[in-house]
Amino acid sequence: MANIRAACYCRVSTADQNNALQIRELTEYVQRRGWELVGTYQDTISGAKASRPGLERLMTDGRLRKFDAVVVYKLDRWGRSLVRCVTGVQELQALGIRFIAVSQGLDTDESNPTSKLLMHILASVAKFERSLIKERVSAGIKAAQARGTWSGRPFGRPKTVVDRGRVVALRGSGASWAQIASTLAVPATVARRAYAQAQGKQTIADLGSALPKPCLQESGI
Repeated sequence: MANIRAACYCRVSTADQNNALQIRELTEYVQRRGWELVGTYQDTISGAKASRPGLERLMTDGRLRKFDAVVVYKLDRWGRSLVRCVTGVQELQALGIRFIAVSQGLDTDESNPTSKLLMHILASVAKFERSLIKERVSAGIKAAQARGTWSGRPFGRPKTVVDRGRVVALRGSGASWAQIASTLAVPATVARRAYAQAQGKQTIADLGSALPKPCLQESGI
């Protein structure tokens, strides 16, 4: 237990707040267990936003196995959408990284059967939430078509455009995924996907992340 390397993630939603309380609670939690605190990742941004630099750096370091556990104060600090919360936790699990929400007793440690059951329940609820969203979108399209007001354009966030050549060049020069993402102003996952496509690879898993494709596709927390 003493050899566990832990990373803390903290988030507040507005600029007039700070992460001091969360950092103190999480640091004390790690120290009480005799674990090694290897990093604290922070964001001051709404959980509804697609891009969270601190979280993206955490996930990049997680894929490099720089820590064994991620500790947050509450599940809603990880993300506001249950779907994205669960997807992010599942990605960590695929990497063999433990997820802990200290104030809620949520711990994905395989030896904790209660938390394992809770994660199954949350995953089922998230799946149900996705189904409801899909039904609402479909009903909205049909209603717009009936009114003659639907333009035929797809719903959702527009795709991020990235220069694959620049991604390959930067990666070839030794730049990390975080550095490439910062240089091109795109999420690290987008840069990794562009690199994989430029190399003629089918999934990011081909780059060695060993993550399930569905998990990666939904991991924009």
